[in-house]
Amino acid sequence: MSTAEETAGAEAQAWAEVTPDAARRLLVAAVEAFAERGYHATTTRDIAGRAGMSPAALYIHYKTKEELLHRISRIGHDKAIDILRTAADGDGSAAERLSVAVRSFVRWHAAQHTTARVVQYELDALGPDARAEIVALRRQTDAAVRGIIQDGVAAGEFDVPDVPGTTLAVLSLCIDVARWFNVNGPRTPDEVGALYADLVLRMVGAKP
Repeated sequence: MSTAEETAGAEAQAWAEVTPDAARRLLVAAVEAFAERGYHATTTRDIAGRAGMSPAALYIHYKTKEELLHRISRIGHDKAIDILRTAADGDGSAAERLSVAVRSFVRWHAAQHTTARVVQYELDALGPDARAEIVALRRQTDAAVRGIIQDGVAAGEFDVPDVPGTTLAVLSLCIDVARWFNVNGPRTPDEVGALYADLVLRMVGAKP
């Protein structure tokens, strides 16, 4: 299977929990439109047209365009938290857990780069209440990575003078993959994940 085929399959499976089928089709169409045109330049007519539905049909499932973005962002951030918490709560040394966390987090941002671009870069389009909810979820992703790094420092595995700053750098490095990843590029999502895991372990001064 090619990288493009693998990535397309991952994107298609990203919203399996959204039902009914019409709601999922609209959400997938919104992800594609927001990623391509940006939230503000996308209309509900654009979204409905991509889903093969009428604009009126959209409002049966989503009251507003912002509700669509909020749903996308909420599901995406919940998945990110699950990825990082699974790694943080796993067995092994801090270095092993950080490696798993980065590999998994980067792979998600590459394999589902269209979704991830919307999830990570359209936050400011949300209204105050929805934005506050998503910001709280982002704090949980930060806490998961920060906890692993703190464990490594405490165990003498890592040399990190500034844990909060390093946590921010690690997350920024991982998230930015969604912006540049190309399915026709030289590396698969797994290969990018492995590369970034190695880079992050070097960043925290992990001992061999």
